[in-house]
Amino acid sequence: ILGVLPGHEKAEVIEFLRLIPLRIAHTVQTVCCDLWEAYTEAAREELPSAKIVADRFHVAKHYRHAADEVRKQELQRLKKELSKEAYKKLNGSFRAFRKNAKDLNREERRVLKQFFEYSALAKQAYTLREQLTAIFDTNLSQKQAQSRIRGWIQKVQKSRLNCFDDFLKLLTTWWQEITNYFIHRENSGFVEGFNNKVKILKRR
Repeated sequence: ILGVLPGHEKAEVIEFLRLIPLRIAHTVQTVCCDLWEAYTEAAREELPSAKIVADRFHVAKHYRHAADEVRKQELQRLKKELSKEAYKKLNGSFRAFRKNAKDLNREERRVLKQFFEYSALAKQAYTLREQLTAIFDTNLSQKQAQSRIRGWIQKVQKSRLNCFDDFLKLLTTWWQEITNYFIHRENSGFVEGFNNKVKILKRR
């Protein structure tokens, strides 16, 4: 940890970055951060030679949230339409839906399969979510990744889903920063993990 700032305003970030000696600042090649303009604007002004990389886990948070909205809506619908006994069989679908397909155990696969039999939209959202995650998990060049993501966007646009609309706008706005990840696959996972631990300690 090099520093903990009192806030996340642009001026505060700039003030911190100016504490870095110029001889070191000139060697900074990458700035990895979440999708907050104050960070990226400050980095561009103070570290003009550095490449801005949008943290992949923040990107994932957006498209996973979009898919999860479909799950919520569909479960609400099914709760009204199914008998109590039938709906009870979907217990555990919340947890299973949020997990990556490769991490599901046998029971979670079973309940998710049953949920998808009732909801084609939820299955479609889950599949699209997993396909985009697979792109980020694959060792691709930036150009290859951009091509794959454009292909994914076309699938979304052809689908019956509108849950990803806001995420598609985000992709357009932050296209370069998001796909810069594929150059050296840098992320700020350590910082996010540290923040979560601090929050847990504070709650305890």
